Order: sequence, then C-alpha cells, then structure tokens
Amino acid sequence: MYVGRLLIAGPSIGAYRVSSRSFPNREIRRRDDETLTVVPTDEAPPTDNPYVSYNCARTVGDGGRRGAVIGNGSHVDPIAEKYDRGYPARDALVETLHALDFEKDDYDTPRIAAVVGRQTATVGIVRRDALLVCAVDEPHLVATYERDTPDPYGFEPTTASAAAKTAQQLDFEHPVCAAGVHVGDSVGLATENGD
Repeated sequence: MYVGRLLIAGPSIGAYRVSSRSFPNREIRRRDDETLTVVPTDEAPPTDNPYVSYNCARTVGDGGRRGAVIGNGSHVDPIAEKYDRGYPARDALVETLHALDFEKDDYDTPRIAAVVGRQTATVGIVRRDALLVCAVDEPHLVATYERDTPDPYGFEPTTASAAAKTAQQLDFEHPVCAAGVHVGDSVGLATENGD
C-alpha cells in the first residue's frame, strides 16, 4: 500500500518517513544539532517543486517543555517557533496547519505534523476536507494518503536511531528516507537514508 509521507508519534518517541513515487532521489541531512532537512540527492534532476525540500524535524523548548516537531513540509518551522514562544502543542499545530492548509499541488497533499514531548505527544493533519489534531498517549500513525486519520500504531523503538530505522523498514511502498526523534533527558535526532 502506498501511503505517501508518514509519521508516527507517541510520548517520548517519533519518526517521519518520506515515501515517494514522484521524487525518490532525496535524503535527510542533519543541518545542526537541532534540525533535520529533507533535500534532493546529488543525482536528483533539477526541480522547482517547493514541496521537495524542507525541515522535517526540529528540537524545541527547554526544561520540562523540551521536545521535537516532525512533519512533511514548511509548516514544521512555524510550529516549532510557536511552541518555543510558549504555545501549547495543540495550539501550535492547529494555528499553523489551519493557516497553511493542505499543499496546493496536483494531489492536494495533506500536511502532517506532530509535537513529541517526554510524556506527551500531539498529532495533526490538515486535508482538503478536515483539520484533525489530537493528543495521544500511545504511538499513532498518520500519512498523507490512505491512512490520513491518526490511529494507534504499534511502534516500540526506544532511541532516535531505532525509530528512524524502524520507520524506514515499515511495510509501506516506496520508502526513501526517514528521521527519528527520542525525547528523554535530552532530545535525540537520527536519520536513515537507506544506505
């Protein structure tokens, strides 16, 4: 089954995966200690598509609000910025997803995102027909196609690296690359580019 981009988020753990038929020549690069970015590989043909490259994971907050934002596009940055300014996770997701809406591409691709904290997680999606944001107490999966409502999903990695690897190996079609986050005493980020 092809579900497009997907994320799984629960308290302390999360993962984001690029699955793509149209733009498979991508990888996730670590920009710094706090940001992971989806970019075209060196072999990728040139494109002016604004949805191909974006930050997919950012660490946020400090102290008891330390966490990570994951998602499939340019909305990751404003969600992270709102959270850093003190917005609750739900409000940061709702305001940003509502403002940016679904992607205006040929497929009306939904925007998916999550805020992962040490003991909390909030997952959201904006589609052509709905905006859904919910706090979750166990890992939930949401994807841009087919699985476009957050639903519980068995996901048991306990490190960022294991989360990225597990997401990359999920039994959904056209995996390209993945990111993992783990929130404990600190926030860990990891990438899996299928190497």
